[in-house]
Amino acid sequence: MAKRGGFPGGMGGFGGMNIGNLMKEAKKMQQDMEKSQEELAQKEFDATAGGGAISVKVSGQKIIKEIKIQKEVVDPEDVEMLEDLILTCINEALRKVDEAQSAQLGKFNIPGLM
Repeated sequence: MAKRGGFPGGMGGFGGMNIGNLMKEAKKMQQDMEKSQEELAQKEFDATAGGGAISVKVSGQKIIKEIKIQKEVVDPEDVEMLEDLILTCINEALRKVDEAQSAQLGKFNIPGLM
């Protein structure tokens, strides 16, 4: 007589992994992700624009830590160029943070996370 109810194979339907082991793995993955995020937050990312005329330092939390502007690029007649250089530099620094974050958290391979 055929067995009724339950999951095929009698292993809970998780490919042979019991729910306790699955929960342990999930908890470890969460701890590893938190550690990776903390490490990323401690890092700083630098970017320059205009051949080094502007430099920006950003934390891994996307907080601008420092902006340096060389005196030579401060032209009262061309403020728009200076503004463009600053924007370019900040956006590059933030792009580097995003790249590092994707590389750091992408190793966890969780669908829908990144």
